[in-house]
Amino acid sequence: MNEPAGAELTDHELLKAHADGDPDAFATLFRRHRDRLWGVALRTMGNPEDAADGLQDGMIAAYRRAGSFRGEAAVTTWLHRVVVNACLDRIRAAKVRRADPLPEDLDEAGDRGSLVTSTTDTADPADLAVVEERRRVVLAALHQLPADQRAALVLVDMEGYPVAEVAQMLDCPVGTVKSRCSRGRARLATLLGVLRPGGEERHLPPGNPDPLPSVRTTEASRAPPDLG
Repeated sequence: MNEPAGAELTDHELLKAHADGDPDAFATLFRRHRDRLWGVALRTMGNPEDAADGLQDGMIAAYRRAGSFRGEAAVTTWLHRVVVNACLDRIRAAKVRRADPLPEDLDEAGDRGSLVTSTTDTADPADLAVVEERRRVVLAALHQLPADQRAALVLVDMEGYPVAEVAQMLDCPVGTVKSRCSRGRARLATLLGVLRPGGEERHLPPGNPDPLPSVRTTEASRAPPDLG
């Protein structure tokens, strides 16, 4: 199978080639990183429709601003920063409608960036029902967090980026990222207490970096939209 043109180039080389006028370089760069970018957009926005809009806004901005990239950070860091900022801009413009109901098509959304471990076609229907309910609870809990806390948690706890790199993405001090994560984890620990048998509140041990150890996303479960 032939690899796409430019597939052997580094991220920096692709971005520079795009800025220099290569018509295919940016598409190659986007295909290389779209899975993670889509996962971040989906969790930050809370539903696939808004996530697609946020990702598209971010990619348009990155496409137009490629010439301003100076290489102080990794290209992936820069792309995530542009996408997260685009998503946060949409959230703020909508005045963070926290009370909006979750979309009815979360079953479809789950295949494009769910917050739970992927399941097989042979899984017990009762288990699948539990998985879907957990996904709904997690998305609802994330949607109740302030946008800045949500973005920090998505990048640090769910995507696994180092705090220092997330600080670059969000253009804020490391201490601010840590503070947002700490407050967000404390809130989620209460909101997600219903995930435990009997619904008792879930208490995290000191220093636990991940309030969602059982609802991480696997790379295989992601299928982002094709932005063309």
